[in-house]
Amino acid sequence: MDSLDEYIPRPGLAVPIVTILDARGRILEDQQRAVVRYALQDGAGADIIFAAGTTGEWDRIDNPRRQAVARIAVEECRRARASAAKKIEAWAGITAHTRSDTLDNLSHALHAGADAVVVAPLSIKDVEHPAEFVERDIGAVFDRAGRMLPLFLYDNAGIAAPGKSPHLHTRDVKAMSRLPYVRGIKVTASKTVIGNYTRAASHFKAGHEFAIYAGNPYLIFDLFAPPEGVGDRMRHYWNRYLTQRTRPYGVVAGAANAMPREWQRAWQVCRSGDVELMRLYSDVLDEFRIACTFKRDAKAWRPTIASLKASLKEIGVIESDAVGAGTPPLSDSERREFSARFAAIRARAAEMLERGWVSEYDSGNRAGAKKIG
Repeated sequence: MDSLDEYIPRPGLAVPIVTILDARGRILEDQQRAVVRYALQDGAGADIIFAAGTTGEWDRIDNPRRQAVARIAVEECRRARASAAKKIEAWAGITAHTRSDTLDNLSHALHAGADAVVVAPLSIKDVEHPAEFVERDIGAVFDRAGRMLPLFLYDNAGIAAPGKSPHLHTRDVKAMSRLPYVRGIKVTASKTVIGNYTRAASHFKAGHEFAIYAGNPYLIFDLFAPPEGVGDRMRHYWNRYLTQRTRPYGVVAGAANAMPREWQRAWQVCRSGDVELMRLYSDVLDEFRIACTFKRDAKAWRPTIASLKASLKEIGVIESDAVGAGTPPLSDSERREFSARFAAIRARAAEMLERGWVSEYDSGNRAGAKKIG
């Protein structure tokens, strides 16, 4: 079996790409490619494209469509690597509702040439023991193929299958991390939960790097903030206690579908500890989160995927902003309101942010729309 001894997890910004569908749920290939290219921003956007994740509605589409979006991501990242000044990786989400479909997705990712795969063991309905599944079943696929891919775990309580624990047990993560192909985990959770993983990260390592990616991207402005006043110093030392001075290796930002350059620069300024720029990017990017929030029955709710697709349509990247069956859509009035909000955010970003760090779209990146499936 081919070794992964030389592999180092890609740090930086991962964009969990949305899946572009028509009204019948079929993938529009050229528009899907345009979304990937927009996220890459000719090297100024995503470091990693993550296909068929939660933002990609993996649980709303079937295996052929999951595999199609993974293939498109691989092909577009391969194309981009030929011209970009930095390495760009394509990660294929392989999670499906069943064990057999998940393993089929893994085989497809190997064949397609993905740079890595991502699996959420707690979302697979017929997997009772995550560590056993990752070692035995996934290991068997690698054995048959004669080579391995880097595998990243995905921990998100929001997509855990009914009856499953909301988060992976630390003992299971430790066991899986010792496998030669398990190279990290994406954690969509609170700062405290991320801290649980970062504190244990040094114990997870067994001859290779084990990287932790923050799936709640807005947390980076807190986790990387240097202390200023008394209150900030208290927060700073609390963060250091939570994380044992280990910060996320990268950030997985669904909102970067709409604003990839802005999120790439936000990651950079957070890493450098530039307080003034951190505040600037935090303010602008938080406006997008607010713009995706509406009220229904006097309660706040956030149809994030529908809003992301609406934003891409507003920019002109896509023509269809249809969501998968079961994904909450925007109402007509919410759609109009979002359009006005997003236009205001784009205008503010162009006025306030550094030159070159406002996302751009080249309409030449997309021709007509093709359907898959």
